[in-house]
Formats: sequence, structure tokens, C-alpha cells
Amino acid sequence: MTSEFTSKSSADSPQPNPLQEDLATGDAIDLSEEVYERIVQQVQQICESVAPEPEEPVNATAAQAVIVQAETMQADNAVLRAKSSAVDHVRPPRSPQSLDEAELSLSQLSDLILKLIYLNGSLTGFEVAKQIRLPFSVVDDGLAFLKKERCLEVNSGELAGRLSYCFLLTDYGRKRSREAFDECRYVGPAPVSLESYRQQCLRQSTRNIGLTPTEIRHAFRDLVLDEALISRMGPAILSGQSIFLFGSPGNGKTVLAKAIGTLMNECGGDIYVPYSVTVDRHIVTVFDPSLHQTVTAVPNDVSTAEVPPTLSDETQEFDQRWRRIARPVVMTGGELSLGMLDLKYHSSSGYYTAPLHMKSNGGVFLLDDFGRQLVPPAELLNRWILPLEERHDYLTLSTGKKFLVPFEQLIIFSTNLSPTDLVDDAFLRRIRHKIPISAPSESQFREIFRKCCEQKGVSYDDWMVTQLLRTHYNERRLPKSSDPRDLLDIVQSICRFKEEKFHLSEELLTEAWQECHGGLQNSGIGEVG
Repeated sequence: MTSEFTSKSSADSPQPNPLQEDLATGDAIDLSEEVYERIVQQVQQICESVAPEPEEPVNATAAQAVIVQAETMQADNAVLRAKSSAVDHVRPPRSPQSLDEAELSLSQLSDLILKLIYLNGSLTGFEVAKQIRLPFSVVDDGLAFLKKERCLEVNSGELAGRLSYCFLLTDYGRKRSREAFDECRYVGPAPVSLESYRQQCLRQSTRNIGLTPTEIRHAFRDLVLDEALISRMGPAILSGQSIFLFGSPGNGKTVLAKAIGTLMNECGGDIYVPYSVTVDRHIVTVFDPSLHQTVTAVPNDVSTAEVPPTLSDETQEFDQRWRRIARPVVMTGGELSLGMLDLKYHSSSGYYTAPLHMKSNGGVFLLDDFGRQLVPPAELLNRWILPLEERHDYLTLSTGKKFLVPFEQLIIFSTNLSPTDLVDDAFLRRIRHKIPISAPSESQFREIFRKCCEQKGVSYDDWMVTQLLRTHYNERRLPKSSDPRDLLDIVQSICRFKEEKFHLSEELLTEAWQECHGGLQNSGIGEVG
């Protein structure tokens, strides 16, 4: 046990207030003016702790400019966000009003309270409820139990009720806290039950998202795609299951997959993810701030008139053990291993971290560069055959117990290799949509080049692109969608080196092409066989 858990002597602990006994419900007593003022001050302090900080005054002109700027920035997103909130709103988990509704045992709640107060020294009842993220009516059961068991003592605030009590640990309470830390060092919001997590994942499944063709086309507005490809991508996205993108490198598979993720994140509606889940008293943390983007209860760009009638009521009854987030987009590449698809047990802390595919439930899981992972493709695919077919997965605790978790996400495989060389027919059958991404046509290549010039701030010259196509590309070396971006990057670097203004010329493009592809051509690498 580390030194931070060393017990303090009872002599150094603040002495409890003589008035520690609770008043019976319904009792009435006469209060002096001094005591009444103390109660009012305590209630005011509690209210001030949750009140928003006052904004600094600004002059009217500056305020108006800020408002106009904000309205301009939010104009494009307001319609999409309002529609997703109105149409695809996911009902939030309701706030529990008792321990039974919270699906927690009194022992679990008591251990969380003890560990929390141990780390903070002392806390009021309000602060305990705020950090455990349960209503005080639920937390109060644990506080009353621990006080009865002589684990807690009250230092002040007793006349305003347990909400304003300042709780301290007794010597016995510190002993109980250390025992709780020995079992599990997790301290934070109370966990939700595994069954609650399963039910919520089903309610916010990617298969339930309603996106229109206009929204899907809008997501690909910055890409140069033919209508046939968009017509195939639309149903694949709405299926909410699995997509296999394959084709030669440099033609936009990863960019296309990221655009799908952005679409789901911005237009798919918000979902809810728990801080942690409990499985037979074992804690599994799920919320990951590096992957989960928290959103406000009601988006600022949606007026109250556009919000469903039940939304404001549900927000007030929202279970704070869950975070409201945009649909997550989890991306992994060659670093993926089988261990990243299983629970990670922290032996020194006594709790688990959820695997990547559990964190991506309700969102998009992008497996880029498939086939080049540390683990052989066959082993990786065998691990996923059941989840892809049954829409659930089994995870294993350190005790050996297995439990079921949902597999409700849009999973995208992206590869430069031939699917038949990677997987067998049994696995391909379980991937619903298999979409080839081919090299751009000549007209598409010109359009991509024009867009890249606009982004770089340099004039587009169609004649130079014509010369580039005639001189450096043929049936054996097809143009790639990534070539315009790469060539312009090299041209810009050459101009900087020569201390020239960034511009295009036939000589610069030829030099850039030689830098990018010339060595490979001379060595025979990269040609189409």
C-alpha cells in the first residue's frame, strides 16, 4: 500500500460537531435567528457552487459582432443538427430514484463513497452526489448507512440536512476505505449495469440512423466521385453493418472512409456512453475522452421550438452516469493486435478498460490498411466472424467468466490487397457490402487537380495537366487520386527552395513527378502488371 493511504491519527482528525444526530422526519423545532442565518448561508453556498459563472461585460458593438459571427458559422450545421435531434433523437437513460433503479448494491455505493472521501479529506453530501453522479436521494442511503456503521462523522452543516453535511472518515472508515482500495482503486461516477448498457446500445444502433440521399451526398461534397459509387455507398452506410473498401493505393479509400465517419459523427444524432459498466462487481471503464466527443444536452444551434417536446423533460431526468456524445469514429491501422480487441485488466488498480470495438459501439470502427496488421489476417478475421454475424461479442474477465456485449457499429475494412488473397468466402459472406475503389478517369483527375489548386491558392492550368497525362501516364501507370496533392506539395517545396513565388509550370511539374515517381519507374516498382 502506498504512503497516500497511510492512516491519520484520530487525534489529528477534526472533532465531530456535538449536534450529529439526525432529526426525525416531520419533527419541528424552534430556531434562533443565528442558526437560521447559518442555514441560509449554507444553502446559498450550495446554490452558488452549481450556478454559472457571471460573464464579463462587453460593449454592445462587440456583442453584436460576436452574435453575427456565431450565426454565420452555425448556419450550415443548424439544419442538419436540428433534423438529427428531431428525427433521430435517442432517448437518454432515465435518472434512477433508488438503489434498485440504479442497479447498485449498498456495498458498491458505500465503497465508492468511502474511497471518494478518503481522497478528498472531507466532502459535503452535495459534493459526494455530484462526483458519483447519482441523485442525492440515492446517495443519501449510502451516507446514512456509513454514518450508522460509524465509518463517517459530521463536522458541520448538520442542521440543514445531509445534503449540506461535511462528512469526514472515522478511524474505522479509513480502514474500510483502504480495504476498498485493495479490491479496486476505481474512483469516479458510479457504474451502470451490463444489462442497461446492452439495452442502450440497441436503442442507439447504427442500423437505426435515418440519413437522406442529400445528407450523404453533402458528406462527399469535397471528393470527386461518380454517381455510381455514391449509389453504392448510400445503402452500405444506411445498413449500419460492414463495408469492405478495396483497390489500388492512393485512390481515396481512407479519405472516403473518414468522410463516412464524419457523416455519422455530425448527422447521425447523439448517443450515450457510460463512464463505466459493472460485471459481477468488476468495473469496466468505457468512456474515453480521446475517442468520445462530448456534446451539450441541447445543441446551441437548435432552438427550443425545434427540439422534440420530450427532450427538455428527458434532459432534466438524464442519468448523469452516462455522457452524451457524438457518434464515435475509432480508427486503427497496422498497429492493431488481438489484445486490443479484449478487455485490458489493470492488475495494480483492479479494474478493466473496454476494448476498441466496445468503445466504438453506436459509431464507426475503421480498420485501415487491412492485411498489414501485426497479427495474421486469418486470426483477426476468425476473431470477428461471430460479432459480424450475430451482432454481439463475448469478453472474458480475469476470473475466466465470459459475458456478452453488443457489437452495434458500422465497421469499415480498407485494404490495398485483393480480398480473395486476404479472406475466404465464409468471411466475405459476412461483410454485407464489398465496394471496389478504382483509379480516377481523366476528367475526374482534372477535377481533383483543380480542387487541389484551389486549396493551395495557385492558378489551375488545364494545358499543363494535359501534358502531364500525355507524358507521364499510360495504361501501365494509371493516374492516382492522390497524385495532384502530392505533386503540388513537391512543387511548393521546390519553389520555396528556389526562393520563388509558388506557381505552376511544365518544368516544375516534370521535376515534381520525377521526385515522386521517377525513381520507382526506373526501378520497375509500382507499375501495373
